Amino acid sequence: MGKPLMHLTQFTNYALRTLMTAGLRGSDLTRVQDVADGFGIARTHVVKCVHQLGAWGFLENVRGRHGGFRLARPANQITVGEVVRRTEDSLCLVECFDPATSTCPVKDVCRLNVGLKQALAAFLAVLDDMTIADIVANDHELAPRIGLERMPVRGAKAA
Repeated sequence: MGKPLMHLTQFTNYALRTLMTAGLRGSDLTRVQDVADGFGIARTHVVKCVHQLGAWGFLENVRGRHGGFRLARPANQITVGEVVRRTEDSLCLVECFDPATSTCPVKDVCRLNVGLKQALAAFLAVLDDMTIADIVANDHELAPRIGLERMPVRGAKAA
């Protein structure tokens, strides 16, 4: 098998895992080490994610000995789509998506790039309909697998 046409960066993956963990913890503070240990991610990567997610307004970061982080908004108000758009440097599936760097001689008449643009829009539309609350709704299954006690999901949709 070849390399997938599109893949999300490691940073996006770690950022989503960090937000998932915070979503599982609800209003309680989460420690960087909780994410690092739970997902087997280097602590330095998680620190970078937490800092950046805080700067973007997804997390509230609390400094100090008993500090940590929590979601800055209810889990049902943070969409996966907005996180992916923020964490990905580029969502250019193919070279011709970026007019500044495209060298494709048929880009102006190509029908393939039209289809790829529609596919990307459909992908992002699905992620725009998915919230952090949605991806942690099975908290009873997720929490034990990453070493957390089961916590109520902050901002979860009513059943």
